[in-house]
Amino acid sequence: MGDAAIRVRGLTKRFGEVQALRGIDLDVPAATVYGLLGPNGAGKTTAVRILTTIIKPDDGHAEVLGKDVCRQPQAVRERIGLAGQYAAVDENLTGRENLRLIGRLTHVPRTSILDRAAELLDRFGLSDAADRPVGTYSGGMRRRLDLAAALVHRPPVLFLDEPTTGLDIVSRTDLWQVIEELVGDGTTVLLTTQYLEEADRLADNLAVIDRGMVIAHGTPSELKAQAGTTVINIRVTDHEQAVDVAERLAGAGIGLAYPTIHDHTVELAVDEGPSALMQVLRTFDAAGLTPAGLTVREPSLDDVFLNLTGHRTEATPDPGLADPAEPPAPADDGTGVVERQEAT
Repeated sequence: MGDAAIRVRGLTKRFGEVQALRGIDLDVPAATVYGLLGPNGAGKTTAVRILTTIIKPDDGHAEVLGKDVCRQPQAVRERIGLAGQYAAVDENLTGRENLRLIGRLTHVPRTSILDRAAELLDRFGLSDAADRPVGTYSGGMRRRLDLAAALVHRPPVLFLDEPTTGLDIVSRTDLWQVIEELVGDGTTVLLTTQYLEEADRLADNLAVIDRGMVIAHGTPSELKAQAGTTVINIRVTDHEQAVDVAERLAGAGIGLAYPTIHDHTVELAVDEGPSALMQVLRTFDAAGLTPAGLTVREPSLDDVFLNLTGHRTEATPDPGLADPAEPPAPADDGTGVVERQEAT
């Protein structure tokens, strides 16, 4: 792709006995949001750390805006912003002081730093708290300040590693709006997430990653189409009955795959919703059973991930690193950028 802002080919990385990446390929078009979707340990953060020059791959090739991440790391750093899972801001400084510090570390002209800090504080709704210590900020305010810090030097490519982890739904929605505005202004965003709603809302394109491999890619709509046109959820009285019902439905040939069971709920992906629903009801009637509840819905990205991997994404992130197999990020090499972005 000639207009790809990020291009990855055959990227691999091992940490001891753990193969974190197994040869992933990515093409991220400019001025879009590209989502990396997968659970903890899938390899998402490993990929981001390689692309932002924090660690080196064992094999493969990666470019950001045509700059090789291994051979031209400084050129890459000058063109990117990075906001990690945890807001990496100094609690003892004010919001304005944090942005001024980042401006100096990223070599923004001194004459422009104050104006740029004021502009970002206003854009992220932090002007009223600009001169308060960050230690008094809420979690959502810290996250917005961290994102503002990643944008001080106006990077054309922004990496967001699970940026809404731990935020309430209001703060998460506010941050989604900011990301959409950035892309509207021409920024390219690579976003890692475990939140399926977030990927569906923001991403123009997605790569589903599991155990260090890209197992599917496409638009959210294209991926959801792989899960069937309809999902039927059947609630019964207990887990034992759920197992019995799943076996009966599978034996009757209903569904695109063997039904999945969650406690006392059976979930079935089907092509023809109305006719499949009638088959389900006839199966219950023949067995002398009555469902405790029944719902029909369109497939979600969670259904896609389940169909592709056999397991669901995790509901909450690991309290430590995003990819537990990875070591902590190394210290800054003198630019002052990496340490700020990855500190916790």
